[in-house]
Amino acid sequence: MNRREVLGVVGATAAGLLTAGRRKAVYGYPAHETLNVGGLGCGGRFRQLMPAFKQIPGLRLIAVCDVWDQHIEQTKPFAEPQALITKDYHEVLARKDIDAVIIASPDHWHVPMTVDACAAGKDVYVEKPLTHSIAEGPAVIEAQNKHQRIVQVGMQQRSMPHMLKAYEVYKSGRCGKVHKVHLTWNRNAAIGGSRKLGIDPKTVDWKRFLGSAPDQPFDDYRFRHWRWFWDFGNGMLTDLMVHWLDVVHWFLDLDHPAEATTIGDQFAVKGLWEMPDTIQTFLRYPDQQVQVYFEGTFLNARNRAMIEMMGREATLYLDRGRYEVHPEPGKKGEREELIIGEGGRGADFYKQPDAELLHMTNWVECIRSRKRPNAPAEAGVSVAAAAHLGNKALRTNQVAKWE
Repeated sequence: MNRREVLGVVGATAAGLLTAGRRKAVYGYPAHETLNVGGLGCGGRFRQLMPAFKQIPGLRLIAVCDVWDQHIEQTKPFAEPQALITKDYHEVLARKDIDAVIIASPDHWHVPMTVDACAAGKDVYVEKPLTHSIAEGPAVIEAQNKHQRIVQVGMQQRSMPHMLKAYEVYKSGRCGKVHKVHLTWNRNAAIGGSRKLGIDPKTVDWKRFLGSAPDQPFDDYRFRHWRWFWDFGNGMLTDLMVHWLDVVHWFLDLDHPAEATTIGDQFAVKGLWEMPDTIQTFLRYPDQQVQVYFEGTFLNARNRAMIEMMGREATLYLDRGRYEVHPEPGKKGEREELIIGEGGRGADFYKQPDAELLHMTNWVECIRSRKRPNAPAEAGVSVAAAAHLGNKALRTNQVAKWE
């Protein structure tokens, strides 16, 4: 199957899912044919999802919730004219006419918001990482299952057509037994900058932003760059590695590693971030005889963002726009590839496949059909736990073992 054929199938599949979803809605698969959606945490990532959201028939954004006035104003154009505007997400969940929510808040709010949304009878699309700590995992899985909600974690690789095809290739045995996996997410980025951003604290509900985090004075840098502070995020391992490691867990049927070893340094962000700007982590899955090695940096873009699953018969290369099969010397089989994304290997994003549209379409179809989505809570908890173990190794400067 070539690129054109795959994209044709993708388009037909998306259209079919939506058509089927609308048919089922008529028969009550949700209560309303039009799904009313609320946004919880409407910053940059939320707005990146909106072009996909607006392409899916039968969706309306009728509530916007964020703690910062600027985010609210920037999101209003995507919402209905009479949409609820609030800084308290409980007001959104209390609305009986809201069927589902999209959660794109800082990481430390993902589980509390998801648990509350499930309890309120809302289906959930929640950005990764699903959890902010290993301890949060059981509660969010229980909430999803107890309340029979559709929870889709924003690990959109699971809805990319070339990933689905590569999964078939891997499961066919083409690579042989895989013992070693190499993951990279390397960028040469402008990082650091001024510590003071000039945000008016009166425009931010800082107490709501903090939530379960320790009380602390307003800090506009921590507010805008929350990913790099332990109270709110978990750095590169949960922000970037999770995307690739989830693919590895999916393909190789892995859950959590038995142990992790991590090193990290602040070469360019010392005094600004609490997290490294350059990191390497090693994860061992001894029961499955697998080692996984991740490297990430913001100081050099060599290898960019990619996966290499190294098997006895062949290596499977994956990025967000392609897969390639490279046979080992002396082994049978021809080199194979499927390229969907235009441009060089390892880009952060490609125009095709439109992963946000595909992943959100899967979520909407599952809301209507009540089938299991591509990336349910269990998958999000599993891969986030592996990243948390890697961070435990970093912060303790010891080999971290699963307990």
